[in-house]
Amino acid sequence: MSGPAVNGRAVDGLTVSGLTVTGPDGTPVVRDLGLSAARGEVLALTGPSGAGKTTVLRAVLGELPPGLTRVAGRIEWDRARLHATRRWRRRHVGYLGQDPSSALHPLLTARAAVLEPLRALGWPRPARLARAERMLTEAGLDPAEFADRLPHQLSGGQAQRVALARALAADPDLLVLDEPTSALDPAALETAVTLIRRRRAEGRSVTLIVSHDDSVVIGLADRVVRLGALPAFPAPTSPVTAGGACGTRPADAVLAVGGLSLDRPDGAPLLSGVQVTIAPGEFVAVLGPSGCGKSTLLRALAGLHPVRAGGATLLGEPLPWPVRDRSVRALRALALVGQDPLAALNPARPVSAALRRPLRLLRGLGRAAATTEADRLLAAVGLPADTAHRYPAALSGGQRQRVALARALAADPAVLLADEITAALDTGTAERVLDLLDRLRRDTALAVLAVTHDKTVAARADRVLRIDHSMINERRKTTDVR
Repeated sequence: MSGPAVNGRAVDGLTVSGLTVTGPDGTPVVRDLGLSAARGEVLALTGPSGAGKTTVLRAVLGELPPGLTRVAGRIEWDRARLHATRRWRRRHVGYLGQDPSSALHPLLTARAAVLEPLRALGWPRPARLARAERMLTEAGLDPAEFADRLPHQLSGGQAQRVALARALAADPDLLVLDEPTSALDPAALETAVTLIRRRRAEGRSVTLIVSHDDSVVIGLADRVVRLGALPAFPAPTSPVTAGGACGTRPADAVLAVGGLSLDRPDGAPLLSGVQVTIAPGEFVAVLGPSGCGKSTLLRALAGLHPVRAGGATLLGEPLPWPVRDRSVRALRALALVGQDPLAALNPARPVSAALRRPLRLLRGLGRAAATTEADRLLAAVGLPADTAHRYPAALSGGQRQRVALARALAADPAVLLADEITAALDTGTAERVLDLLDRLRRDTALAVLAVTHDKTVAARADRVLRIDHSMINERRKTTDVR
């Protein structure tokens, strides 16, 4: 094959034929894959978590992580065999990975992050400064407010938009986007889609996109390649418990928060006078635009963000705000699944170690019992047993997200704080994760406080809270996520 074909005529663009990638044990992760996209086209890769979508992107870019090996296949760019060296990627590729918060350098401001690819290509300083401000603006971020912020001063959605602006800054020939809309509210999502659609209309570049969002795929893609089959969730060999060891639940709220006020990292007010209560077994969803304070609220409840004012009780007892001041009982009772599982998992330790740690430290299980329980938790979130021996870098974004959920459940929490836990999951897997949480709510009275932009998650909730202008308002209509 000599290049993508349109009406039987070879054209410039990307062609992949016979691509096979194997894992550490020689098992194929991607087998005999073929795809093509001409300049001006958007090609979408879809399929369940773990099907190899990100692996395909990394193989095309010549950046497979350790443990994965390309054993067969031919990749062509503009009708010539492609050897994707670092120099070629710098000149031709814009890349947005699955974990933009981790990808942004912690010491570079949003402006500096967008300037990076322009500086590498030798753009004159005035031109690159103007381009950086323009790209931030087009991504929906006012440079006057956001250009000088560091990554830790951005919400997940804001970090994703900075990473998208960086990927688009140099107008690359090949734009590679791995779940580019997962952490975006509806308004930011429309902004991102508009930017990608504009590139397609110009007809000069190829866009590869991985997405679980059917509306994004339908609205953008000229071609769709589906990988893998939807896996069935294995039934746990014994019930997954949550909260059983935390004591008898009070008849009223398991978690009650009053007068909570939070500031941004730069000291500006973020939330004021927040009141939140959640009963045993209740599912409460928190909605609101990117940057309004949803994730910061969960991090404050988890003891990871300073609190200016307010108090809380957990299981009827006062809850200290700093995590270092909390008792083992409180640490067990309140578990957080954050928005960035890659940053939360130790890259040097296998999944089994991540799960055994809370099982041993917080639940007091011995090594053998902790290993058995870790296997049960992995099965409960739909991951095969061999996941326990893999490292975070060898997992897909959706697999890492489920590992983080399994680790949170390992502590037997009374309350689960869930930050966009379905963002990296395909529709079927997301439904099964939500089904698992419903079973835990029914069988063990697990309470769930979930931040989400996903209307299907909000539709599962008993109540919906929306953050508007630094305050929380309750909405009864659970399907309203706008």
